Parts: sequence; C-alpha cells; structure tokens
Amino acid sequence: MMLIGGASLLFVLLLLSCFASEFSTATDFVSWTRYLQDPESITSNGSVFRMGFFTPKGSKYRYVGIWYNNYPEFNPVWVANRERPIEDSLGTVMISEDGNLVIMDGKKDVVWSSNVTTSARGNKTAHLLDTGNLVLHEANTSTSDEVIWQSFEHVSDSFLPKMKLSSNARTNVSVMLTSWKSSSDPSPGPFSGGINPLNIPEAFVWNGTRPYWRSGPWNGQIFIGLASMESVYLDGFSLQNDNEGTFSLTYKYAMAYISYYLLQPNGTLLQVYSGEEENDRGLPWSSYETECDVYGKCGPYGICDPSKSPICSCPRGFKPGNLEEWSRGNWTAGCVRETPTNCGSSNSSKRDGFLRLQKMKVPAFPEWSFPLENECAKRCLSNCSCLAYAYTEGVGCMSWTGDLLDMQKFSNAGVDIHIRLPRSELGKARDLKLVLAVTLSVGVVFITLSVLLLWMRARKRRVTKLQETVTSDREESPIISSGKRIQDNLKLQDLKLLSFEELSTATDSFSSATKLGEGGFGPVYMGKLLDGQEVAIKRLSRASDQGLEEFMNEMVVISKVQHRNLVRLLGCCVEREEKILVYEFMPNKSLDEFLFDPVKKDKLDWSKRFKIIDGICRGLLYLHRDSRLRIIHRDLKASNILLDEELNPKISDFGMARIFGAKEDQANTRRVVGTYGYMAPEYAMGGLFSEKSDVFSFGVLLLEIISGRRNTSFSQEEQYCSLLGFAWTLWNEGNIMALVDPVISNNSHQIEVRRCIHVGLLCTQELGNDRPTTSTVISMLNSEITDLRIPKRPAFTERQITHDTESSEQSEGTRSINHITITTIEGR
Repeated sequence: MMLIGGASLLFVLLLLSCFASEFSTATDFVSWTRYLQDPESITSNGSVFRMGFFTPKGSKYRYVGIWYNNYPEFNPVWVANRERPIEDSLGTVMISEDGNLVIMDGKKDVVWSSNVTTSARGNKTAHLLDTGNLVLHEANTSTSDEVIWQSFEHVSDSFLPKMKLSSNARTNVSVMLTSWKSSSDPSPGPFSGGINPLNIPEAFVWNGTRPYWRSGPWNGQIFIGLASMESVYLDGFSLQNDNEGTFSLTYKYAMAYISYYLLQPNGTLLQVYSGEEENDRGLPWSSYETECDVYGKCGPYGICDPSKSPICSCPRGFKPGNLEEWSRGNWTAGCVRETPTNCGSSNSSKRDGFLRLQKMKVPAFPEWSFPLENECAKRCLSNCSCLAYAYTEGVGCMSWTGDLLDMQKFSNAGVDIHIRLPRSELGKARDLKLVLAVTLSVGVVFITLSVLLLWMRARKRRVTKLQETVTSDREESPIISSGKRIQDNLKLQDLKLLSFEELSTATDSFSSATKLGEGGFGPVYMGKLLDGQEVAIKRLSRASDQGLEEFMNEMVVISKVQHRNLVRLLGCCVEREEKILVYEFMPNKSLDEFLFDPVKKDKLDWSKRFKIIDGICRGLLYLHRDSRLRIIHRDLKASNILLDEELNPKISDFGMARIFGAKEDQANTRRVVGTYGYMAPEYAMGGLFSEKSDVFSFGVLLLEIISGRRNTSFSQEEQYCSLLGFAWTLWNEGNIMALVDPVISNNSHQIEVRRCIHVGLLCTQELGNDRPTTSTVISMLNSEITDLRIPKRPAFTERQITHDTESSEQSEGTRSINHITITTIEGR
C-alpha cells in the first residue's frame, strides 16, 4: 500500500514538473490551450513587459493591461478593456472559437475582443514582445506578414519606442493616443494625440476636435515648435511619409534607459523616463511648461511670450479685437489689423511690406510653397492671399493664407516670421523710432556718453588686445574654415567676464592643492566662486605655443553651443597677460580616469558604458548637424570626455575645433592638430577633415570603452600595432568577444556589445566614404538599423617596418607613445 501510494505521488510530481517546465519556458504567450485566469500574468521573453490583470488606484474594477515589469510604479502602457471593465475577479484571457483574443468576465460574457476576421482558434497564439507589443499571429510562424492583430495598432495613452502614430488625410485612418478619463478610470478621455497629415506634418494634442497643443512643423530632424529640441536633442524621433498620404511618427531610445511618452488625463504629454539607477528617474520633458503652450492662447495674430506680463500682445500694425476682454486677461479674440493691406497697388511707395518677428514658434497649419529661400518673400508679396511667410532649413518656404494662430516668442530658438503689413504701418514705425531716438538722446546724451566711454575703454583693454594678437600671430584661422558672415556673428562680448582677483580667490591663488591636471593649453584648477558654485578653471600657460589659439577657439565655439552632452562654458577672464576659461565642474573628471584604471573601471558596468557611448554620439551629432553652427571637433578622445556626478558624458576641449560654413562638407589644413591614435588617416596624412574624421575618432573611442584598453597601448613587441589591429584580427577569426573588457563580459549583454563593436569597426574604416555619418551611427547603436554592413579593414592595422641603411635597428611607422595632443606645423 505504501509502495503504491509512493508511486502515485511520484507520478503526480513528475506530471506537475512537466507542466511547470512548460510554463516556465513559455511564459510570454496565450494560446487556445493556455489561457490567463485572474490574477495570473505573462512576461515578455526578456522580462521587459508584463501583461495581466490590475485595478487602478481608487477604482474597484479589473482591467487587462501591459506594464513595465521592473517599474510597477508606472501606470500600464496599454489597456485592453478600457470601455468595459470586469466587475469581478474571475476574468479570463483566451483565444476564442473564432480565433480572436478575448477577455471574459466571471459570467463568461466577452468584455473585449481583438475583433478580426480569422480562421478557427487552433493555430492562433498571442505573444507579448519585449517592445510591449501584444501580437496575435498564426502559431509556428513569426514573420511579420502572418500577424493577424497587434496592440501597437490599437494604442492607449502611451507612445512606446518602435510604436507608430500615423494618420492619412485621404483615408481618414489614424493611430492616435487617447488619454484616460481620470487617473483611476482608464476609459477613453477627451484628449487624443497624433500626427496632423495636412500640408506640413505636425504633432497635435486635441481636446475632442479642438487643438489643445502642437509641436510645430517637422524639419526632418526635430519639431521646430519645441524650443527644448533646439538645445537638447530628444531621443530618436523619425517621421516618414509613404507617398500615399500616410505620415508615421516613431522614436527610439538608448537601450540603457526606459523612456516613453504618456498623454495624461489633463491633456499634457509627458516623457516618462528612467535609467537603471533610482536617481535617474524623472520627467525630463513636458508639453505644458507655460501658459503659452496651450494652443491659440492669445487668439488670431496674438503673440504669447511667457517672459512678459501680460503674456499676450499684438504685433505692430495690430490691436486687440476686444479691448475690454483683453484687459481682463481673456485674449481669445486675438488681434485685428489697424489698417487694411494694400495688395495690388501700382504705386511702389504704397505697396505692402513685411514685418519680421524673430525667434518665433510659427503659426499653425502652414502651407508648403517651395524650397528656395530667396523666392519666399517675392512669391508671398505677389499673392494677395498670402498673409505671412517663414523659411527654415529642412522645411523650406512656408506661407499662411488664414489667421495666424498659436504664435509664441522663444528666447533661444525659433524661426523668423514675416507678416504682411501695409507700407503706411511700416513707415509709422520708422517715424516713431526716429522721434523716440531723438527725444531720448537729447535727455540722456551726456550721461550715456560718459558711461559708455568709460565702459568701452575698460572693455577694449580686456578684449581688443587679445583679438589683435591672435589676428597677427596665426598663419591660418583655426576657427573659421570659410565665410566672413559666420565670423562676424561670433561676438566675444556674449561671454560673462570674470575678474582675475575673483578667480585667484576661488583657487586659493591657483595653489597646487586645487590643481586638477594639465594639458597642452595649460593647467586646470578646481575653484569655488563667491556664490558657492564649484567650477573648473583652465588657465592659459604662458609657455604654450598653441594655447592662445585654443583659447580663442574655446571662447568662440563653446559659447555658441548648448547640449546636455557638451561641457558648459560659464565665463572667461582676459586681464593683463592672463587668459582663463571657466567651466562647469565635473566631479568625476575625465573618462580615461575610470576606463584605464584597473580599480575604477569596475564602476563602469555595461549599462553605464553604453550610456556614455550613446551620450558622446548624441553630443557629436549636435555639433555636426543639429546646432546652429556646424562644428568639427578634431580632438575627440577619452581624456576629453568629462563625467558628471552621475557619469553622464560631456564632450570638452574645443581648442582644435573648426566651424564649417552651411554648404561645407570638408576642409583642408596645412596645420594638422589632434592626438595620435585618434586621428583619421586622411587627416593625419593629408590634413583633410570632415564629419567622417570625427566619426573615426568616435569609433576608436567606442572600441576603447568596450575593451578597456587604449588604442595606443600595444608595445612594439606585440603582434598588433594598435587596438584597431587587434579588433580586426579577432573579427576575422570570429572571436570578437575576446576584445571585451572582463568587467562587462556578462552574456546577458552580448548582443548589444557585439553590435557596438561592429559599429566601432564601421566607424574606423580606412576610407572616409565608407564610414557612416553620425546620425547613422546613432541609428545603428539603437537598433533602428538592424542590418549592418560588413566592415572593411580599419586604418592603421598593420605595422610599417623600414630599414635604415646606417643602422641595424628597425623603426616603425606607427608611433603611439604619448597621449597628449600634438601639433604639427609644416614649413611655410
């Protein structure tokens, strides 16, 4: 009896273990034989997302949703039965008889269905993917053309990476976000968000059918109505047109982060963001930052400026449409013209002109006219229906024939708008300016003149001498590769000037105790200003041959750019013989301090290294493509990557940088500057530099970050002349993972690490034309481009041995001992 009982128990245990094995290895799907019963759930293959039953806080109902598995504090990103909640705790998710994915309550009533026409259920499976997409497809197939239904085409309130928001004006078919009704009620609320496909595409949030917020037009890289996108590159947005009327918006993000966009019940679009560390979590972007972000806040022709009080005003030639309501703070009536336009007049002195408004968010619903800037004003003026025009690169010439709605004044970004005005209004403005100028100058001329003269003398002593010295000393301008127009726009007076006494006090008279390091420019000190702010102070060494030109470059270049992955210049000092730059302080110093230190490198796990790689590349993309100036760094290396307190990377040292003109792709110099091991071959040997030469330097740096070794760390006795040669050999042997630093050799990241090595080899190919652009590198790193080309041989992978007839010793063509920046000046 005991024997029989034991055998039965053993059989039951074996049977249960089989079922447990099945469920433990296949927990990401629902099939006709495997369903979910409340409170069960399934998890995507990589444990990124979970799908199951939940009850919102403050609610008594049950819903089926998808949420981030490791971030339970985030709301579900997708809800199935939004309109019909389950009133009991007996819900079931299963494949129905007709092959649909359905949710049933305890009464076996269907409360939600995928509702597609399909065959019988026997061969259907619903998989939860690591993207958060729930896909219903034929079992035993995984190709995209077999997909029957997917949640990414029926979105809720969350815009996830790789999801598409789309709209087609001809078919009126769209995929849009819909807000929850409230924080406790997932049913569809009044707000929706998506793409407006008419004319020039923009992202919109609607309250019912009325616009509530908009992004401004897409210029191929950013939405120009978002001021934050001008100064900080937001992750990976892409907008496509299939040429059949459908516009689709997608975005990607760095693999080391969680990031998605949430349309809140109040109509605000938020970027929900989280790194791997607890203190990385937050909401870095919101569509509602000021009242001016509400669509049409100031009515037709009204200009909203959040820095002014009241925030709404009328442009020149316009007045409030309802003065009484306007004075009460109700600006919805907007502004009306004071004088009608005079289009078509044969008298040239009475013809209309244009009022220019600078740094503006362009009005809603622009019409695209043509790509040529010089024709923009002429064509608008010749068309009496054209009320305004604007031009921006990436879009071309935009014009408006209806009321100008949702204009906003920006402080640092925006586009110039030209509004049609009668000549009489433009003339009034000039006359008024003249009267005011004369009246004011008579009253204050003596005081103003005396103060101005004193100020100019002091300023001239501190700045002009430096400019004259650089102009007379340098053989070739290190700043501007071409274009007097650019040079004229770079004003040193934009920088905050600090006194030498203040900086001396901040550094305890530049004592050795405050010294952080020294480069070709001169020593760098840590200091604390009078307001308590910690800063890094770079002092030009009087013995430096190249420091003076570097000083000018740093002041001109870095004062004109702003990005989260670029070090910020706070001010400078030009007194007597002193030339000093003041930066934000980076407590973790430079990347090489961690990367090549056998102890500190342990702090750089894979997620932090990828975060650094991605941040460097985004900073480089900003310099190359997204900033108002196109800048080639020319000295990208580990010691020029600074790390803040959270190990976020910031590109520094712009002493060697060159600014390109708008139509320049490359330039040539007789003065080759840079660092051995990081310089592209065409630059090191021919003086030719471009975006692709910076990409080469980035590729070397990427491989250093992955391997934990300097490119130039190989001795003459070793088989390989550089890290590139070592990586290339391992690549051809099919053993590329041997390159990886043991600190990050965890198998869980192997796919990402392999991809990054592949990208590094593509970046360091010998010919510049073979290397990807910086924007392509971003896409490859973040898996937007899945099929990577096979790399060709990198530069500097073979030793060049020459024999000296007077010596039996061999000398190598590859020299890579010193890691400081070099300057090579050929004879004039």
